[in-house]
Amino acid sequence: MNTKMVQILWGCFLLWNLYISSAQTIYPGIKARVTQRALDYGVQAGMEVIEQMVKERNIPDLKGSESLEYLKVEYVNYNFSNIKIHAFSFPNTSLAFVPGVGIKALTNHGSVNLSTNWDVKSPLFQDTGAADLFLSGVYFTGILILARNDFGHPSLELQDCYAQVSHAHVSFSGELSVLYNSFAEPMEKPILKKFNEMLCPIITGEVEALNANLSMLEVLTKIDNYTILDYSLISSPEITENYIDLDLKGTFYPLEDLTDPPFSPVPFVLPERSDSMLYVGISEYFFKSASFAYFTSGAFNVTLSTKEISSHLVRNSQGIGNVLSRIAEISILSQPFMVRIMATEPPVISLLPGNFTLDIPASIMILTETENSTVETIVSMDFVASTSVGLVILGQRLICSLSLNRFRLSLPESNRSNIEVLRFENILSSILHFGILPLANAKLQQGFPLPNPHKISFVNSNVEVLEHFILISTDLKYETSLKHQPSFHGWEGLNLISGQWKENSAP
Repeated sequence: MNTKMVQILWGCFLLWNLYISSAQTIYPGIKARVTQRALDYGVQAGMEVIEQMVKERNIPDLKGSESLEYLKVEYVNYNFSNIKIHAFSFPNTSLAFVPGVGIKALTNHGSVNLSTNWDVKSPLFQDTGAADLFLSGVYFTGILILARNDFGHPSLELQDCYAQVSHAHVSFSGELSVLYNSFAEPMEKPILKKFNEMLCPIITGEVEALNANLSMLEVLTKIDNYTILDYSLISSPEITENYIDLDLKGTFYPLEDLTDPPFSPVPFVLPERSDSMLYVGISEYFFKSASFAYFTSGAFNVTLSTKEISSHLVRNSQGIGNVLSRIAEISILSQPFMVRIMATEPPVISLLPGNFTLDIPASIMILTETENSTVETIVSMDFVASTSVGLVILGQRLICSLSLNRFRLSLPESNRSNIEVLRFENILSSILHFGILPLANAKLQQGFPLPNPHKISFVNSNVEVLEHFILISTDLKYETSLKHQPSFHGWEGLNLISGQWKENSAP
């Protein structure tokens, strides 16, 4: 084989590998970006959460034995039990992104106030009572590794944990406090040692408990009786110096069918901004998959009676008069009728800067019931309704609303000049504008749930329509009394503290 042929085959091989690689690339329907501002707020809000939680938790007993040579006491066995945290202060705490790795947590110069019960036993005496324990010079550092597990859930792991308490001071209370405080200092050193041995296992255990809860999150969310939405992670988070990006699948499916739609998401890039805590990019693919899923489920097919149409037309006419009276001018419709609208194809989504449009290709049938109770089709036509989509964030949901731009019947050009056809087109446009769209908008008020943890609300939110995606910019607020349901089923069950800390008691 000559050299030229080898080069050609080698080039074909490389092109094939590039094709296979690109074909296997999965792009997200939703991108979420957490900025440094969110981490800074997380320190503030997190301290409030942790303070409330640790006050409700038990710390394992501290047991030990010390000799008091200066009192000629061979040993004093002690046990500190029912240890409770009453207050703590970590004035120098920070969270920072470690590119390609995770989030680094650092705190120093911390202090903790605890109360405890105690009992001591020695050859000369034994007693019980209460005491206060003050820890100072608390230092902790560790890196939270963020990843994705095999089921699309976020996962957490703590690495490089280092924790140390520099000083411990025990203050006994009670009638003999002066006596007991005289030998408190010899016990402070072993207490300090035991705390330093306990801290990293305790913190690691809490991260593992949180990770276990994360692994049980429901990443498939039922939206309504027609569709479900897949919020699973498609890859591990991408971490830079200034933010962390989460790629979510963001695909709608019919309720009973998890087959991917016959089109794929295309890549999009979030703009480089840092003024908000969170940015959420929702791609055109997200809305296209919703359109396809609802179409497949038959959600765009509706039949309305004269009474239902009249109700919406009268309530929404606002000065145009009762459109039904105009319909009645056509003699063939002077009797009760029904309007049946059916989408003939999935509505077409278009996202361009400042402009979100939805074109709905459909057919409309005017039906009437004859004297022998059979349904007769009076007229059937295809049409395209072009609508503009308005967007707003309410609570934790993205709310859409439709407004009619134009309505056109699909008729041969020769028939479009017919006066009766044009009049009928105007009447149907009024039915759509004042009867059908209000019904659709009422349904759309349910909105699409946005991914957010429990008790975190969106504030100062803004929605922009950019090319092929929308961008939500928002700050976050932790609210202890927030009653909304999280968009990920299961967030409400997260226990950031895993219950009682467990540690083998000292012998």
